[in-house]
Amino acid sequence: MALAQAAAKEAPAAPQRSRHFVHVFPTFAYGGVPIRIADVISRLDGPYRHSILSLNGRIDAKSRIAEGVDVHFPQPPTGRLPGLLPTVARWLKAAQPDALLTYNWGAIEWALSSRLRRGLRHIHFESGFGPEEADRQLPRRCLFRRLALGGSERLVVPSHLLVGIATEQWHVDPNKILLLPNGVNLARYRPDAGKPDMLAKFGDDPRPLVGTVSPLRKEKALDRLLRAAAPLLREDRCTLLIAGEGAERPTLEALAADLGIASQTRFLGHVEDVAAFMPLLDVFCLTSDTEQMPNALLQAMASACSVAAVNVGDVARILSEENRALVVPRDEEAAFTATLDRLLSDAELRRTLGAANRRQAERNYDLQDMVAAYEALFLGKTLPQKIPRTE
Repeated sequence: MALAQAAAKEAPAAPQRSRHFVHVFPTFAYGGVPIRIADVISRLDGPYRHSILSLNGRIDAKSRIAEGVDVHFPQPPTGRLPGLLPTVARWLKAAQPDALLTYNWGAIEWALSSRLRRGLRHIHFESGFGPEEADRQLPRRCLFRRLALGGSERLVVPSHLLVGIATEQWHVDPNKILLLPNGVNLARYRPDAGKPDMLAKFGDDPRPLVGTVSPLRKEKALDRLLRAAAPLLREDRCTLLIAGEGAERPTLEALAADLGIASQTRFLGHVEDVAAFMPLLDVFCLTSDTEQMPNALLQAMASACSVAAVNVGDVARILSEENRALVVPRDEEAAFTATLDRLLSDAELRRTLGAANRRQAERNYDLQDMVAAYEALFLGKTLPQKIPRTE
């Protein structure tokens, strides 16, 4: 008996079964949601494997996933409704995931298909809308979301505004809705993170640097930024830096030329090291038609940038109390110009707001807290007590 007990103690523990998570995105190209999930799964500590389905075939954000993560990019089944639903259900049966995780409207058919797979845990993450829903919810989509999300375990949203929409317009059970704000890597995004080579690129420009980081899509409304900044650019008060790529670039470049600000505006294309870019900015700008909780805003705050922003989503809630007074109505371009003018005229104000935004990020938006919450969600465990929050 003693020998048997000793042998049992020396025997290696059986390997823990790897949990399989299927993530479905409209696209896994560079953008806030794919980058956020890439950062999350890179930090999960456990025997997990991930299947990431990009419904449009783009997987650019794959580069953000850390080496060693067990991740695969299978080809998703294709088809049209209603025939697509049983096809997806069969695919899920073969894949046998521990949980199905769907992201935004573009993956809603997969959310609906999950209702055909009894016993499958499904969580839907809704982070915002395209230009077609910037001002109002489309009735047909509201109905489809109501049907698709009725069987979900959770609906996860990053803003108070989305909680209200999901409850009042999609009629999702409030007990299923989780408000889980985004987080930011405070160790990576910090005021002193600018790299010498990037600093040298703009170091000979004596004017303050105003800018943004954004995919160049219509709903980001960078035409609004160009028009609002134009009077100050024409007076050589600042230089405008736009980091990001997308279909709207030719239109925006043409508008900059028409406004007479092409020489003061630099379209940088995709910037891989955003943490090195953010500290260059004296003012970070956000002029989108629609947002909920933009990652770039959190990155700017962690980098101690002052912020000029329009009042969309939870932007005013997210910013430090000191910076909230400078948030202006979305469509009042003259007010945005006045905000920029005020910030460009007062370097001490910029420093004060930047420091307050950094403190706000440290208090409420630590990435590690968000990762712990996501891991608990994926596994169906109780959420940790400390999760990111908006005030």
